[in-house]
Amino acid sequence: MTIPFYLMRMISLLIITFVLNGCSTASPLSDDYGKRTIGTSLDDLMINSRAKSNIKSASEPLSKAHIDVTSFSGVVLLTGQVPSEDAKLEAEKAIEGLRHVRLIHNELEIAGPTSIPARMNDSYLSTKVKTALIADSNTQGSRTKVVTENGVVYLMGLLTRDEAEAAVAKAREVYGVQKIVKVFEYIN
Repeated sequence: MTIPFYLMRMISLLIITFVLNGCSTASPLSDDYGKRTIGTSLDDLMINSRAKSNIKSASEPLSKAHIDVTSFSGVVLLTGQVPSEDAKLEAEKAIEGLRHVRLIHNELEIAGPTSIPARMNDSYLSTKVKTALIADSNTQGSRTKVVTENGVVYLMGLLTRDEAEAAVAKAREVYGVQKIVKVFEYIN
């Protein structure tokens, strides 16, 4: 069986997305005050894992919903689709007490789950934005986490206000971005 070219390309882009996102979260310490420690990065991995598990086991509607959890220095972003407002609130409640969670941004939409091609497009868009941020010397791409859900780009990170504005301006230039939501933690 031969895999179609477009499918191979999308799979390759998805792998690149994970690699680039991994580079931004596992960077070693330096004198840069905006970088996270290795311990904070590990805490975020644990938060992601426990949060996904807690949400999936909270109720049957949540176990069938499309929910992504992203943690950056204890700030948690919930994206995806849930069937009701009650499910949206229940997902947040399922992770409120987790260790090292300092803040939760609940951006879940009340809608049916997005399709696989839409999710692949979101991964591709995240890759394009992340690449643009890393390639631009005026932005802190290595300290910015990019999450895309249904064409909406969420930018997370530990940045100064000027660095955050530069990242948003660069992300706006990327074709396909419908909306940008800032989930930054300002350090100045």
